[in-house]
Amino acid sequence: MNLIEHPLTGTPFGTALDLCLIVAALVWLLGVITREYSWIDRLWSLLPPVYCLMVAAGTDFASPRVNLMTALVVLWGARLTFNFARKGGYWVGGEDYRWTAVREKTGPVAMQVMNLTFISFGQMLLIWLFTSPIHQASVWIATPLGWLDYLTAAAFLVLFAGETVADEQMWRFQQDKKRRLAAGEEVAQPFFTSGLYRYSRHPNYFCEISMWVVFYLFGVSASGVWLHWTGLGFLLLIALFIPSMRLTEQISAAKYPTYREYQATTPVLMPGLGRR
Repeated sequence: MNLIEHPLTGTPFGTALDLCLIVAALVWLLGVITREYSWIDRLWSLLPPVYCLMVAAGTDFASPRVNLMTALVVLWGARLTFNFARKGGYWVGGEDYRWTAVREKTGPVAMQVMNLTFISFGQMLLIWLFTSPIHQASVWIATPLGWLDYLTAAAFLVLFAGETVADEQMWRFQQDKKRRLAAGEEVAQPFFTSGLYRYSRHPNYFCEISMWVVFYLFGVSASGVWLHWTGLGFLLLIALFIPSMRLTEQISAAKYPTYREYQATTPVLMPGLGRR
């Protein structure tokens, strides 16, 4: 595919960019037709493994570093897809509740503008960007695996385990809460504050962001270059998560009066770095 000429034309990751633009157009169209804006959420965990597999296949799976990166991203994608699916995200009516709040604030016209720019093409390009360190690794394919690769892989797996535990703890709490409400029982604590959520109000977000920061280090190890355009991916991901967390916090504080007490005692993201 060569939709447009760009500096990566002719490379596997350049083909991934062409695919990204096609899918972005489809996501925009589906949003217009269905008035539902979680199509990007449904593809969030599916596309990075596809992009990495395209690069790995482009190298004939001959690069240990690219293969390692691909395996980690496939593992990440499988777990996140499972977690999203069991919450009903892939079913009709499975739109993320935050889109309802955004729709109410923006209005129909501004929502369509946001759908075209930020939701579909903006976030699709972001997904492509935070996967881009694998392109850097494929360019420097001759560089053998080193200590930074092993350290990066270990850190990625630790963060992966942290996100898995956080999501599992939240899932069990929400299922127990639903069971109690269905049985007419009183729910003393309407939001979760135990486990990893004792140290961070969003430990899953912390691990998610950190995994892609760490992922960037594979490109550093391959090229020896610390500052590279592929770092835009995790920087923009952080920029996306900040307003997303703020919106989640606003909804929770409005819904649960005691949530502000939780905010006053627990860091919002990184354990030990304050409440804000």
